[in-house]
Amino acid sequence: MARALTLLLALMLAGPAWGQADVRIGYVDMKRLLDNAPQVLAGRAELDIEFRPRNEALLADEQRLVDMEQALADSSGLSNEQLLAREREIRNLRRSIDRRREDLADELNFRRNAEIKSLGEEIELAVQTVARREGYDLVLSSPVAFASDRIDITDQVLEFLEVDFELRSRRERQ
Repeated sequence: MARALTLLLALMLAGPAWGQADVRIGYVDMKRLLDNAPQVLAGRAELDIEFRPRNEALLADEQRLVDMEQALADSSGLSNEQLLAREREIRNLRRSIDRRREDLADELNFRRNAEIKSLGEEIELAVQTVARREGYDLVLSSPVAFASDRIDITDQVLEFLEVDFELRSRRERQ
C-alpha cells in the first residue's frame, strides 16, 4: 500500500516533468471481484457440493442430539444408572459434533483460502489486461481510503472475467 501511494505521489509530481502528460489512474474493488467473479462463484459451488454431505450428516447429528436431550428431559421413570448412561451418550455425541464442526470449518476455510489464492493470480492478470487495454498507467486495488466512481474499473474487470470464464467453460465442454 505504501509503495502504491509513493508511486502515485511520484507520478503526480512528475506529471509536469513529462510535459503535462495525462496519467490515467484506475481503481479495482477486490472485495467486489472476489464476491462476484464467476470463477469464484463456481469455486464456491464446487466446495458446497464437496462439503454438503458432511454438513448434512452434522446437521442430522445435531437434530439427533436435540431429540435425545428432549427425551431425557421427558423421561421420569429412569433409574439412576440409565439416567447416567443417557447423559454420557449425550455428552459424547455433543463432543463429537463440536469436534466435527470445528474440523469441517477448518478444512472449508483452508480450501476456500487456497481457492482464492489460486484465483487471485487469475484476477490479477485480468486487472493487468484491462488496464493495458484501456491505457491505464496505474491501477490501485482496495483497500484505499477513497476512490471515486470515475476511476473505478471493477465492472470492466468483472466483464473480462465473465467472458474468460464463459470461453473456458465452452472449451471444457467440447
